[in-house]
Amino acid sequence: MHLTLKVWRQKPPDDRGRFATYEVRDVSEHMSFLEMLDVLNEELIQRDEDPIVFDSDCREGICGTCGFMINGVAHGPNAATTVCQLHMRFFKDGDTLVLEPWRARAFPVLKDLAVDRGALDRIIQAGGFISVDTGSAPEANSTSVPKDDADSAFDAATCIGCGACVAACPNASGMLFMSAKVAHLGLLPQGQSERWRRVRQMVARHDAEGFGHCSNHGECEAACPKGITLDVISLLNRDLRRSILRR
Repeated sequence: MHLTLKVWRQKPPDDRGRFATYEVRDVSEHMSFLEMLDVLNEELIQRDEDPIVFDSDCREGICGTCGFMINGVAHGPNAATTVCQLHMRFFKDGDTLVLEPWRARAFPVLKDLAVDRGALDRIIQAGGFISVDTGSAPEANSTSVPKDDADSAFDAATCIGCGACVAACPNASGMLFMSAKVAHLGLLPQGQSERWRRVRQMVARHDAEGFGHCSNHGECEAACPKGITLDVISLLNRDLRRSILRR
């Protein structure tokens, strides 16, 4: 398989950046997308050129750090798939692929395809945790949780914080990420004591980081590799209104 890659190259964060074109030949359909980039980087190193920088860690679809845009789509053309899970058999010989980093004010480009996702960590630090003293670990079945709540909390907790929702949103909103964190704690008994303070603090941090506001385009749901739905945003909006009224 022969591919043409147009890759965003940017050195320091304040550099204007540009697209560079590379020809990649003899690509096996069994390669993952990141393996294909590894092969290209080896060729660039042999030519004394800078390799393409991209975030990569687990390569199992668990951490989401590998994420970038492929032909304008977060994580590429396959639904519910991170870049590291994407294989070359889903592309055709002769395809031209445009690779660029997440585009969001809150995600400054570090170099090439790598961005700083620290803003998501700071939203978690603002309230995405349970800090009350619950004593020693209780017996697992001692606290009953309605099945619907347990299932919804588990679904929300699958968020890996990759930032695809932010990159896909026309407003660069982080609402789907933040709502997933609020939902999976707010639906469980252990998260009730801090429920109202949590939502206020996380929303305030979200806005302070420069994320945009949600306007219900739904692009975030379509881009999420874990299939998290807009239902969690509805839950966050309800909790935020209740929190403000309680104050």
